[in-house]
Amino acid sequence: MELQEGEYRIGGVSALEIARQAGTPVYVYEAAIMQRQAERLKNAFRSTPTRFMYACKALTNMAVLKQMRSLGMGVDVVSIEEAQIALKAGFEPNEILFTPNMVSFIEYERAVELGVHINIDSIPVLERFGNVFGSKVPICIRINPHILAGGNERISTGHIDSKFGISIHQMRHVERIVATYKLRVDGLHMHTGSDILDTEVFLRAAELLLETAAQFPNLRFLDLGSGFKVPYKPEDIATDVEDLGQRLGDRIIQFNANRDKPVELWFEPGKFLVSESGVFLVSVDLIKQTTATVFAGVNSGLNHLIRPMLYGSYHGIVNVSRPEGKKRIYTVVGYICETDTFAWDRLLPEMQEGDVLAFLNAGAYGFSMASNYNSRPRPAEVFVKDGKAMLVRRRETVEDLLALQVEEPL
Repeated sequence: MELQEGEYRIGGVSALEIARQAGTPVYVYEAAIMQRQAERLKNAFRSTPTRFMYACKALTNMAVLKQMRSLGMGVDVVSIEEAQIALKAGFEPNEILFTPNMVSFIEYERAVELGVHINIDSIPVLERFGNVFGSKVPICIRINPHILAGGNERISTGHIDSKFGISIHQMRHVERIVATYKLRVDGLHMHTGSDILDTEVFLRAAELLLETAAQFPNLRFLDLGSGFKVPYKPEDIATDVEDLGQRLGDRIIQFNANRDKPVELWFEPGKFLVSESGVFLVSVDLIKQTTATVFAGVNSGLNHLIRPMLYGSYHGIVNVSRPEGKKRIYTVVGYICETDTFAWDRLLPEMQEGDVLAFLNAGAYGFSMASNYNSRPRPAEVFVKDGKAMLVRRRETVEDLLALQVEEPL
């Protein structure tokens, strides 16, 4: 979103006009930013064959999925339902990586039926998969490297207490299972977590994968997950993907020089591709001053954007209605019957009831984590491409909330 001639615009379209036509609250996604981020990744890793699988749990709207496929992305899914949605969006089975965690074996069987890539992250599943499918279905194995990545343990997945992946210290057992059932291992996977700033974290994880890869001569790819950090605050530092691409690309080239079968490098960016593309527009319903605080209450809450409450995440806030107004300190809160504070003590242009606010960097894990708590309908979604705003999900209604309730004997 940019301020142009005194008016905030999203992809060239007036943010206030979008709010007027679609109503608030509404998520708005800008296709051009997704394209910019995708091209940046491709350029950064151009020195070696690299495949990017969009981590669609960040945002599964069909318009976004189709945009990702048009940009040459594959897709990483974590549930069988996401796999089905990806297929409906036009992805081929070989463009989908199924990376579930702690799910029923039935989901693996359904994934095999769909023909997607299978990623296994536990020894019990690996053994059962070998019993059922043997060498008939190629697999990827997810390893836990015991590397604590990023600055927030709640979004780190590679530490020793994580439920994700098979411990790097159990690889000898994994090798026995693979040999016993003649499993076809065509990929190794490792994801250390989100918001990784330090290139060295990726390089350490890569070295562990490369050491492990020596035991699997038929590998086709090494998947390093993602975790590329995007800036949420003006002073934030982001992952230097250009530096990572150069250094990691050089290492993979060196590694492949000593193998009969070279490997591709895979990543699963989600937040990096869609976070900055998204803006969440809400309306101010009430200005309430207490003895200590001036609250700006908006027509949304943790039911629509839970990241600030769940992770302590920061989202920039803009008063779209009054870009140049005199500034005051506000605490921005929601309408849910919980403590759903979006931001404390923000300096914002003076507000009035009816003003439209924009939460920035709301493309990732915004709508996808939304709920109907307090029986509140989920918001609409708008996709902006080539200077045109399109409604790609209508706002829910009370009738939608009741539609699945039944009174039938069991």
